[in-house]
Amino acid sequence: MSEHATENPTENPTENPTENPTGRATDSAARSVTVRVPAKVNVQLAVAAARPDGFHDLANVFLAVSLYDEVTATPAAGTKVTCEGPDADQVPLDRTNLAARAAETLARRAGLSPDVHLHIAKNIPVAGGMAGGSADGAAALVACDALWGLNTPMTELLDICAELGSDVPFSLVGGAALGTGRGEILTPVPAGTFHWVFAVADGGLSTPAVFREFDRLAAGRDLPAPQASPALLAALASGDPDALAPTLVNDLQPAALSLRPRLAAVLAAGTGAGALAALVSGSGPTTAFLVRDPEAAAEVAAVLDASGLCRATRVASSPAPGATLL
Repeated sequence: MSEHATENPTENPTENPTENPTGRATDSAARSVTVRVPAKVNVQLAVAAARPDGFHDLANVFLAVSLYDEVTATPAAGTKVTCEGPDADQVPLDRTNLAARAAETLARRAGLSPDVHLHIAKNIPVAGGMAGGSADGAAALVACDALWGLNTPMTELLDICAELGSDVPFSLVGGAALGTGRGEILTPVPAGTFHWVFAVADGGLSTPAVFREFDRLAAGRDLPAPQASPALLAALASGDPDALAPTLVNDLQPAALSLRPRLAAVLAAGTGAGALAALVSGSGPTTAFLVRDPEAAAEVAAVLDASGLCRATRVASSPAPGATLL
């Protein structure tokens, strides 16, 4: 997750670094391009102490989940952003939106004017710890690249993504990956299929605020260098939810619970309903529940919906493909 915030183009983005990420020929005369992009859950988020630049080194194991936004790019005079869907009124429509910034950055590198209307069909919770803004940035990048017929190499697209935010590169590639550095340096990892329920909270949490609370709670402690858990990586590869459940960990969860104590009751309700494990997704306040199968997902979602503890639930599976042309 980007602490200063704010289906798969290739199976392994390092295998074909010069190919267009969409896997399709682009058409510079296209009048409209739509890209679908997934949300994410962090099944491990290990956080080090703050660096001198204010960022934190991470061991961040991402899973893309089948909960999507869609971004449609259409030629326009100047850069324009519109949005529809749940929480659309919370999405900035000015140049602070990562979709707009992605379009402007790509245009600047290509020597073009960023003349594009970006329409976001929003389904990923806003400020929910699921990288919705980052997803829109990645989708806009792919959409504009196709609209303008640029065929930008994957390596350059990933560079732009890292410039936009720590989570944006993963939103581009999807699947499952270990993010190091501040989360933007990605190494794909194998993952079987897993099933999830997400409980959407009322209101969002500021990612920078959660990191500040993490720093406050960690003051005076000697934090180890973050490393990916071998047990978690093995469980991911196995596709066994019973093996994965005890390995889930999020170092930001205590900070999120400190800022939003009500989340503890949501976590307890989900595990009480039969979830194998529960954790805050990224910086929160969305909570994630690992379940054994789609039937268990429906049961846990029904209990959470009836509890009055969350605004809505979403059922999804992982891994999901990254930013993809429709």
